[in-house]
Amino acid sequence: MEAPKRDTAWGPMEVHFQAAREAHAALQEAGLEVELHQPNLPIFAEEGEAKRLAKKKADEPHEWRGDAFLLLKDRERLLEALSLIREQLAFQQIVDVTAVDFDAEDSVLWGVYQVLSLTKKARLTLKVHLPKDDCRVASAVSVYPGADWHERESGEMYGITYEGHPDPRNILLPDDWVGYPLRKDYEFPEEYHGISCV
Repeated sequence: MEAPKRDTAWGPMEVHFQAAREAHAALQEAGLEVELHQPNLPIFAEEGEAKRLAKKKADEPHEWRGDAFLLLKDRERLLEALSLIREQLAFQQIVDVTAVDFDAEDSVLWGVYQVLSLTKKARLTLKVHLPKDDCRVASAVSVYPGADWHERESGEMYGITYEGHPDPRNILLPDDWVGYPLRKDYEFPEEYHGISCV
């Protein structure tokens, strides 16, 4: 039997795409409102693609490559979604909890959860919108204990409150640091307690 083509260090991309499709179906069947987002560019760039994309107009459809992901519409149901992903879909390990701030003018952050199935040899990404003016979500530690330090880091870097986290202390910044360095509207201070930061 011929070994499947390895598109990436993680193995065949189709395995991950299939895992996302299966997770989407399972979450919907459980009554969770979730969107499946799939890349619309091939895994490897075609000749001349960069020039073509550079000429695209802002109002043309967005194109991207990479992993498929699921967008959970209701952040209040995050733990329900993660529990199903872990218990029924066999994604046993969480490998990252972070966020993305695409633009200073955006009203939301994207919370990002990346999990891994050792049995399926597949990874899965679940995302959720977090309003910047009410930036809170349930801590995933009760479902995935490995989320602990990831949440602490993204909490201090993005200003996310992970409700129910067992120990939400900063791990990178002093307790009295002002602002969230990974947000697009962050202004780096010129000094901190008399120490120059520039």
